[in-house]
Amino acid sequence: MYKNIKVIAFDADDTLWVNETYFREAENEFGKLLSKYETKNKIDQELFKTEIRNLSSYGYGVKGFILSMVECALELSNYQIKQDIIEKILNIGKEMLEKPIELLAGVGEVLQSLQGKYKLVVATKGDLLDQERKLEKSNLLKYFHHIEVMSDKKEKDYQKLIQHLEIHPSELLMIGNSLKSDVLPLIKIGAAAIHVPFHTTWVHETVSDEESSKLAYKTVLNIKDVIRLF
Repeated sequence: MYKNIKVIAFDADDTLWVNETYFREAENEFGKLLSKYETKNKIDQELFKTEIRNLSSYGYGVKGFILSMVECALELSNYQIKQDIIEKILNIGKEMLEKPIELLAGVGEVLQSLQGKYKLVVATKGDLLDQERKLEKSNLLKYFHHIEVMSDKKEKDYQKLIQHLEIHPSELLMIGNSLKSDVLPLIKIGAAAIHVPFHTTWVHETVSDEESSKLAYKTVLNIKDVIRLF
């Protein structure tokens, strides 16, 4: 199935290392700070709406998340939020940026197995500085030929990556945890993809069963299972 593959691209967050778990923890802390103004469910809903509204301005990543938390806090409190709460929100974000890198089980084994047989690249989205920092701290840079931090992961974004790598779509395999970002766009442009689910997924990254069932891709429960596919 993968006999034509020359380049294997890996998503970073929640594919190589833990990431989304920290956002859930931050949302819980944010909910506690705003509990005098709204219910936890309402706070979560409004924060999500604010994040989505700001994606076109801030993009993906922790920094945009911090700004969205501040904006949401101002709106939910009718601009009565105290300065010390704003400071605590900023500190939540700073703590996220300083989190140690927790590699997912089997990542090193898979990369070591595939290195030399294929050109390995990272194709991730988010804040450039933060992703570069995480890659440096992960000690995984030695495995990768190319690092691509993308503003988004839609079909046109992957087509640009393919052009940059000077390959045909059928020669690219993407491995990632998000059906919306790491799998479906690849299948639609003629590339291959392997889905490695993570135990928690941002609502914005979910897709319907109807949409995902229309396209052919592999799903493995652990990234180590990728090795046996080759």
